[in-house]
Amino acid sequence: MATVGLVGAGRMGSAMARAIRAAGHDLVIWNRTPAAAESLAAELGGRRVERPADVSAAADVTISMLAEGAAVDDVYDGRDGLISGARPGTVLVDSSTVPPAVLRRHEPAIRDRGAGVLDAPVSGSVALAEGGKLTLMVGGEAADLERARTVLEAYGGTIFHLGPLGSGAAMKLAVNTVIFGLNQALAEGLVLAEAAGIPRERAYDVLAASAVGAPYVGYKRAAFLDPEGTPVAFASDLAAKDLRLIAELAEAVDLGMPQATINLAVIDALIAAGDGAQDFSAVANHLREHRIAGEGATARTP
Repeated sequence: MATVGLVGAGRMGSAMARAIRAAGHDLVIWNRTPAAAESLAAELGGRRVERPADVSAAADVTISMLAEGAAVDDVYDGRDGLISGARPGTVLVDSSTVPPAVLRRHEPAIRDRGAGVLDAPVSGSVALAEGGKLTLMVGGEAADLERARTVLEAYGGTIFHLGPLGSGAAMKLAVNTVIFGLNQALAEGLVLAEAAGIPRERAYDVLAASAVGAPYVGYKRAAFLDPEGTPVAFASDLAAKDLRLIAELAEAVDLGMPQATINLAVIDALIAAGDGAQDFSAVANHLREHRIAGEGATARTP
């Protein structure tokens, strides 16, 4: 079994750590807020360390799951960063949702340390992470993937190797493009059915059983049917961040993305209304609350 480093003890990072520990690997944990790392280490019998460099110095495979590109840069760079602690033969794996260029700019320094590097964002829910059934989208060299594979398989039920470093990050943004489109379409269909007199739960049952019943529709059921009583899984503020990354990548490859543009406008309107901390399924409530007077169920475009 391997020693695995985890950098970033948020909801998804913690869920991945539970699956890694359940597979029998040892854990070394760092988080910007030490209390979160301490709590997770105590729960799983892992070890909390003081610096990112301490993680990569101890681990065979180090996984980072962070909120944004700037956080990845901070954690990888500098005297206390992951790169400074990396050892020959080890692998650094970033699973954050960031532009493809982020990890690419750190690759030369990582290679100089004799370490490997992968970008391996994930798709799926916290429950899927804990059950070892996430989908992993991996970019990087095949040899690095093989060195890290046993660890990645602890939380990834399906692993796609998509090409050189950055390919996983690009694919993650493509997947999220579809998720945000599904979220908007699901919200609109549900609210339209309600406004036409169909009970919310019954309408959701039909949507889930219909041709649009993707896995996303299944695991977001509670969020759409009981938004006030369901914990936030993915805040609207983070959705806006990802939609902007999608727009940046589309611009870089000279591609128009009209639906993603509309999805960002709706999320931005939701945030402007003070709901940025709400789960992005709150788009449905936003549509309910912003109906055009005298036009029934038609929602105002932000």
